[in-house]
Amino acid sequence: MATLNPYIGFRTEAAEALEFYRSVLGGTVETMTFDSMGDAMGPLAPETKNLVMHGSLTLEDGLVLMAADTPPGMDYEAPTAGVTVAMTSADPGDQPRFADYFAKLSEGGTPGVPFEQAPWGDYFGQFVDRFGVSWMFDVAGPEAGGPDSAGS
Repeated sequence: MATLNPYIGFRTEAAEALEFYRSVLGGTVETMTFDSMGDAMGPLAPETKNLVMHGSLTLEDGLVLMAADTPPGMDYEAPTAGVTVAMTSADPGDQPRFADYFAKLSEGGTPGVPFEQAPWGDYFGQFVDRFGVSWMFDVAGPEAGGPDSAGS
């Protein structure tokens, strides 16, 4: 089975961001530093050794968010360069949980669209978190009637 996972590039904050996301969303964080690769990465500058070469947050429902730091000498691309991490649900029962995620993840970030019922009936909201990552939440409204009846 194939999966499609968001992979966020950070300058040096991947470990901190993954831990923050875990504190809100739950799940398990796994990280591999550049230093943990041993000689495979060649000589490393001291400021590179503890950067995250690959990290992931796996939520209890199997959703995975991946992240890595950008070592010196590589071009850094800001996480909001046209990409948004979207968390969606067709189950109206997820609204309270998504509202909680939205409130906690948006703390210290840049407000966008408040998480509230939108004209199309879903609960929707958007923001940029304190790490510069754009997030969007959408959960079916109460009139959707259940997980199989919404188009989210």
